[in-house]
This record gives sequence, C-alpha cells and structure tokens, in this order.
Amino acid sequence: MNHAVLLPILLPMFAGALLAAMPAQALRAQRAVCAVATLLLLPVAVMLMQHAATGAIDVYAMGDWAAPFGIVLQLDRIGAMMLVLTAVLAVAALAAAGDGTARQGRHFHALFQFQLMGLNGAFLAGDLFNLFVFFEILLIASYALLVHGAGRARIGAGLHYVILNLVASSFFLVAIGVLYGLSGTLNMAHLGLRLAGLPAQDLPLAVAAGVMLMLVFGLKAALFPLYFWLPRAYASATGPVAALFAIMTKVGIYAMLRCAALLFGGAQGLLEPFLHDWVFPLALVTLAIGGIGAVAARTLRAMTSYLVVASVGLLSACVAMQSQAGWAAALYYLPSTTLCTAGLFLLADALEPDPARDGAVPVASRLAGTLYLVGVLSAVGLPPLSGFLGKAMILRATPVPWMPALWPVVLLSSLLLLIAVSRTGTRLLWRLPHEAAQVPEGAEHLDENHPAVARARVRPDPRKLACCALLLAGNVALTVYARPATEYMADAAAQLLDRAAYMRAVLPAQKE
Repeated sequence: MNHAVLLPILLPMFAGALLAAMPAQALRAQRAVCAVATLLLLPVAVMLMQHAATGAIDVYAMGDWAAPFGIVLQLDRIGAMMLVLTAVLAVAALAAAGDGTARQGRHFHALFQFQLMGLNGAFLAGDLFNLFVFFEILLIASYALLVHGAGRARIGAGLHYVILNLVASSFFLVAIGVLYGLSGTLNMAHLGLRLAGLPAQDLPLAVAAGVMLMLVFGLKAALFPLYFWLPRAYASATGPVAALFAIMTKVGIYAMLRCAALLFGGAQGLLEPFLHDWVFPLALVTLAIGGIGAVAARTLRAMTSYLVVASVGLLSACVAMQSQAGWAAALYYLPSTTLCTAGLFLLADALEPDPARDGAVPVASRLAGTLYLVGVLSAVGLPPLSGFLGKAMILRATPVPWMPALWPVVLLSSLLLLIAVSRTGTRLLWRLPHEAAQVPEGAEHLDENHPAVARARVRPDPRKLACCALLLAGNVALTVYARPATEYMADAAAQLLDRAAYMRAVLPAQKE
C-alpha cells in the first residue's frame, strides 16, 4: 500500500507527458490515453480512501530519505477524501468535454492531466515547499485551461487570474522562507513541533508568516476581498473546465485546515486571534456577497460562480471555528457543494445559448429541469439533500458567542440564493424554452431539419446532462448515506487535530 500513495501523482504525470508528446492530429488517441488515465484514478483513490478509513497515516519517503530531511507524501482521511472527490469530478468533466472542447485549442488533454497531478499532489504533500510546487503545477495548467478556446472574455478573465495568482505565489514563497529561517525545516509535522518551541522574540515573525500563508490560501479559495477573480474566470471558462475548477477553491480551504492544524495548532495558539478576529468576519462578508452576486447574475454560469463564492464563505467560517465539530461539518459540506456546483456548470453548458451555434437557444427537457432542481436544492441548502444537512451541521457546531453573527448571515444568504435560483430557473426552464419553440415567421412550410427551424429547436447535449446527473447523484448518495459519511468526516477532523499522531507517523524518531 505504501507505494500506491504515489499513483495519484504518477498516473497523470506520465499520461500528461505522453499526451504532450503526441501529434496534435491524433486527437482520438489522445482522448483514449486521457480517458484511461483518468478512469484509473477513481479505483486508485477509492482504494486509498478505504485504507485511510482504518485511521492509518501512511507516509511515503521519496528516495527513502526520512523526514524532516527528505520529501515525504502523507495520506490520511481528509487527503484520501479529496482524492476521491477529484477523481469523480475528473471523470465527469472529461466525459462532458468530448471531442468538441478538445478541438477548441491545443493540448487540452495534456493540460487536463497536469491539472489532476497538481491537485492530487497538493492533497498528498507533507511539506510546505512541495505544497507550493503542486500549487504551481495546478495553477499553470489552469491558466491554459481557462483560456482554452480563446475569446475576449476568457482572455480578460485569464489575465486577472494569472496576475493575482502570481502575486499570491510570491507571498507564498516569502512566507515559506520566513518559516524556514525560524525553524530550519519545511516538513509540516516537524515545523509544527519547532514552532511550538519558538522563543518569545521570534513569535511576531512567525505570526506574520502564518498570516501571510492564510492570506495566500484565502486568495486561492476566493475569500473576501480576494474573490474578484473568481466570478469572471469561472463564468467565462468552458463547462467541463469550470466543473473541474469547482474543486480548486477547496484546495485553498484544505490548505487552511492543514496548516491551522499541523503548523499552528500547537504553536501557542499563534493564529487563533487572526482566525477569530479576521477570517471569521471576512467569511461572513464572503457569504453575503455570494448571495448578492447570485441575485445580480444574468446567466446560470455567473450564478453558479457566486454559489461557489458563498460556499467558500461558509467553509472559511468553519475553519475559523478551530473545533472538531466545526471542521467535521465543513468536511461534510465541502464535497456536497463541490459536486452540485460542478454539476450546475455542466448543466449551464448544456442549457444556455451557445454563441458558436448562431445563438441557438436549447430547449429544456424534463431531465434538465429535474437536474436543475436537485442541483439548486443542494447548493442553496434546502431539505432534504446534503446541502441542507451540511448547513444544519455547521449551524449546530457554531460556538454560542458566534451564533448571533453567523446564523442570520447564513439564513439571509440562503434566502438570496433561493431568489436567484428561482429567477434563473424560470428563465431557463420556462421562458427561453417557450421562445425557442416559436417557429420563425414564414418557416412553417420548411422541413424540421432546415437551419431556420433547427436553430430554434436545439436540444441540450445528452452527454453533458448525463455527466451532470453523475455528479448530482453524489449529492443524493451523501444524503442517503449521511450517517457513515458524517462519521467518516468526524473521524477525519479528529485525526487532523491529533498532532501527536502525525508526529509519530512522519517523525518516528522525534518526540513532541
């Protein structure tokens, strides 16, 4: 099992390298290689999750160099859960992309695999520098995937996205350098041990580095006021790319949880004031802005982007709680909101007018309407689906002094999101289908396959609807199997807060 920890990184790495070397004309062969590599990730991730569910923290030392001197990968419950979530999204996004998305630009399949490599590596990295490396891999791939297919809107959104993330990466390096200068190590478990024993005169510098790290992760998660890049970027990307991007903000949340637990959890409460006094209020503002932005959105793509922003606000509030109950609730809510927003991005790609087809308006079907209903119920947090259960768990886990602040914002944002999804659903599933059904004047005598008639009666892509259904089935599964899922998340949160267990697994020769 120890060597299997490498597979989520090696599979997309070798597949991406092979795809980049293949001729551009061999699109069918590229698609086959990419599909095989992506499909293999799913059983590998499930196998690793089954192993992690036993409570073991698996550590792989690269080159057999033990930590803290060597590079280590670590697998625990939260990392394994994120690997499975990434694999499910990847399968659905690649199936929805088909040949059409790949033909819009070069190296789509290679970039797709490198994106998966970066995501999986970030969830397995056991030290800060390699977390930075995998962040950069997934970001570089995302830069190209965002502008895949070109277009003025994508290029403009991509430019802002690239600039902001380059600035964030620079601050990430500065924070890493400061922490290394203070502790002499970058291994997360060892760094937490060293920070806990820092002399008093070094504490302000450690706090500054920790705050810088949290700001970097906040930008990558799209926390207010660092969220401005997300709505434009996600709304302008192709549907399959936006569906895969649904997990990218969660990488920032994952990094905040990991660093808050391992690096600063036992370090004299260094970041507790910052998380309580700054991250929690910013999370509330992010949650409110997500609701307001969704109401103002004019398209399903834009509205779904603000649903992502709202979910980031709620998850960030859970991070600030720094309690096992709050983190367990966040870990249950995280896959729920990721799956439903990814599904809605695919649904938007199938339902909204496609400029590439002369502005044709797809005619919504009963299946599309059902998928939209399931997706928005979970995204808004209405019963009986997993979004409601996740929000209820978060509200229940809220510390008593924070309830007067968090509860009204959650309820108000949910009301705004309900208004937004109702209006968008009316437009997509009622008004536009009615308009599309109107045969153009003078075309009554034409055959139904004539362009003038076909343009008004375009059916949604069934492949994208099927992939959307696959993702939303995950929300249904989280609801049906809520008890074992919540138990797993509670164990994952408890394990994440158990710093001594990580010390024993990663640093067997060290004593806390």
